[in-house]
Amino acid sequence: MFATWLLVRHTLTLSGAALRLLAAAPLFAVTTTVCGMVVTVVLVRLLNRSITPGLHRADGGVTWRVWLVTRILDGARGSLFPLYASLATPHWLRLLGAQVGRGTEISTVLPLPSLLRVDDGAFLADDTLVAPFELRAGWMRLGPVRIGTRAFVGNSGIVGPGHDVADHGLVGVLSDAPAQGGPGMSWIGRPAMPLPRVAEAADPGRTFAPPRRLVAARAAVELCRLLPVIVGTLLAEAVLLTQQAALDVGGLPLVALLSAPLLLAVSAVACLTTTGAKWILVGRFRPSECPLWSPFVWRNELFDTFVEVLAVPWAMGAHLGTPVLNWWLRSLGARIGRGVWCETYWLPETDLIRLDDGVSVNRGCVLQTHLFHDRVMRMDTVHLAAGASLGPHSIVLPGAAIGTGASIAASSLVMRGETVPDGTRWAGNPIAGVPRAGTASALAGGEAA
Repeated sequence: MFATWLLVRHTLTLSGAALRLLAAAPLFAVTTTVCGMVVTVVLVRLLNRSITPGLHRADGGVTWRVWLVTRILDGARGSLFPLYASLATPHWLRLLGAQVGRGTEISTVLPLPSLLRVDDGAFLADDTLVAPFELRAGWMRLGPVRIGTRAFVGNSGIVGPGHDVADHGLVGVLSDAPAQGGPGMSWIGRPAMPLPRVAEAADPGRTFAPPRRLVAARAAVELCRLLPVIVGTLLAEAVLLTQQAALDVGGLPLVALLSAPLLLAVSAVACLTTTGAKWILVGRFRPSECPLWSPFVWRNELFDTFVEVLAVPWAMGAHLGTPVLNWWLRSLGARIGRGVWCETYWLPETDLIRLDDGVSVNRGCVLQTHLFHDRVMRMDTVHLAAGASLGPHSIVLPGAAIGTGASIAASSLVMRGETVPDGTRWAGNPIAGVPRAGTASALAGGEAA
């Protein structure tokens, strides 16, 4: 606000102020981001000093500081989203106090930085929880976490206090890291169980050892992540200037009258800009494989930045579970039938999603149309047939199909390539069949007889 005042203090007309503000939007976007980074780093570094391994009272000062660091960094994943899943992310975590090795790939991780060590070549996917705390019987347990050399932690994977992911190990999507696991082992589920898997070979120059020209090319694409931040700044300035013009002409009554149409118009611009960015940057998604160091992957991450920085905060975050979200997802290429309840925007590769009539996808669900282990992005379709339902915070992996009228319970994981039969009920991580009430009663009666 002070910078805005300095910029327009000698301007006598609203049109003159508007020109100055719009011209300064790129500078404001960069300055706001840098200030947010500085404040976050200072606060987290100060709080880190007293966050130590061991048992701490659940109502004590250490627990309060852990909670505050978690809330600050959770908010930073939204306000500073362009920093994440980029070349800048390892440097960002080092600034926050984590030990991070060379050649790491880190997405929207939620850590306790002072307790985290990430070794060379490790990969932390979206929404991973590393060095989280455990609460039990009035006590909080904290412990260090190590992610080993070239280890992989999948989307929403959890590495608890005192746990390590061994070198070349893998923790699957929505899964816990075991307390002990040997090098090269893979794990899936909660609680974790071994997953038979053979790592697939790929070109090292496109996975772990890219040449400098590819690093420079990726950095250039990632620098464009400032574009949605700048567009968001321009939209905010447009709202401010329009309301100021309305106040000058008709006072507060006119401002109140114009506010709702103005915000709807700005929301539409944010969504249409994001839709345009999708078709320009990546076109139509198709089942395929792409190594990490390829332009398609970087452009896809740039499109995702438009979603998270522009479309969601300006519009779609307020329209979850409404026809408006369905309309917008269709504009991105998703095939969505009539009467679909969709309370999530986490449909990463929209063209690969098919939701038939009457489907219900609840809050926090992820229709995960890609996997990234071995540093190769593998994309495939996800299909929910008519009347199927997906419980809150569940994840469906690529190649999966949920049959007509089938039901998946909350916080469940549908495995890659899995087909859920029509009319059945499933729950768990990974999912297992759940008998219907009538079937269970009949079985109990037969046993009694």
